[in-house]
Amino acid sequence: MEKLLAYLGNPHHQVPIIHVAGTNGKGSVCAYLSSVLTQAGYRTGRYTSPHLVDWTERICLNEQPISADELCQFLLKVQAKIRPEEDSPTQFEVLTAAAWLYFAEVKADIAVIEVGLGGRLDATNVCENPLVTIITSIALEHTQVLGPTVAHIAVEKAGILKPGCPVVLGTLPADAAEVVRSRVLELKCPCVIPQRARQIAPGWAEYQEVRGVEEKQPATNNPRTENLKSIKYSLPLQGQFQLTNSALAIATVEILQKQGWQISEADIVNGIAKTKWLGRIQWVTWNKHKLLLDGAHNSAAAQVLRDYVDSLDGMGSAKPIPNLKSEIGVTWVMGLLSTKDHADIFKALLRSNDQLYLVPIPDHSSANLGELATLAQHICPELSFCGTYVDLVSGLNAAITSTNRLVVLCGSLYLVGNFLQLLTIPD
Repeated sequence: MEKLLAYLGNPHHQVPIIHVAGTNGKGSVCAYLSSVLTQAGYRTGRYTSPHLVDWTERICLNEQPISADELCQFLLKVQAKIRPEEDSPTQFEVLTAAAWLYFAEVKADIAVIEVGLGGRLDATNVCENPLVTIITSIALEHTQVLGPTVAHIAVEKAGILKPGCPVVLGTLPADAAEVVRSRVLELKCPCVIPQRARQIAPGWAEYQEVRGVEEKQPATNNPRTENLKSIKYSLPLQGQFQLTNSALAIATVEILQKQGWQISEADIVNGIAKTKWLGRIQWVTWNKHKLLLDGAHNSAAAQVLRDYVDSLDGMGSAKPIPNLKSEIGVTWVMGLLSTKDHADIFKALLRSNDQLYLVPIPDHSSANLGELATLAQHICPELSFCGTYVDLVSGLNAAITSTNRLVVLCGSLYLVGNFLQLLTIPD
């Protein structure tokens, strides 16, 4: 990757970056930061993956995707620098190089860069002095590549940390926190672990400022709290976990402010209010039926989705008594990649009286539906229905015509993207 970028004139040295890793939440944090920085008047690049509908979503400037023509032009520029006698870069490396080149040529003031996989060996991990690095969360994911435990995965995530560069950390499992903490101390990274924002009303949160960046003592989840100011803001993205994600973004902005970036409290409030992030606890309508979308592509994300669903009644409205158990089951329309931990995802999501409609994921390595059905019924024998369907549309239509309960489409961001694409096709 470094060699390819050198052939392109080292565009990654020309744009200051915020580098974001994590099992879950990194896309939302990137979205918050991009929106706030754009609101503050900076030419802001954003590079994320995967896309949901179109490849252009991955490379944005000031919240607007690169045009298809421009993406083609920059991919061709990268292709022209690939030397046939050398090992060919991967598709992700080519696209990442195109993003760097685009941000440099449009003279972006700053870029928010999301790690693709892991961190240490990721194609995005080429900048020696990021403005801030962020690790949002660590849980089991991609164990075939990153390792079998959260400690192994933490080593890979912590690979984005750089000597002396500030780091913002989400709350991590103990084994992962120990690994990351050790790396933070070794590299002498100023470290902030912000408190989760507090919900003050439906759709509203309050963040408490972190006073000072901790030097050499990051081993606490209780940062200094004396004489702190707070920021109240509307939170457009759904789910309790957005209280954490928005706090990580605001803590990052505080570090940028101390570095001299001109970002007002109004920019923070207005930027967060304008944030959009498709496919993550998103409500849509399909054939006049209310539908909840979420990727939920690993066990940790599935648990977050289940927690959100449990805060709703059987029709998808907030419960008047949040912890009141509902006897009405949930209707799940689900597709899973063959590489995912199917059992743990089912354990997180499925409950007694739920219905499960299993569908394939188009154009990807979809898990065997018959095997998924057998596994799901073994894990949750109290399912009121479990069936398989040849495609997403037939499964969705069967689900919404057979019930008036809450319907949730989940299991893969690729599946959610396929659905969003269907929404854009005229009848």
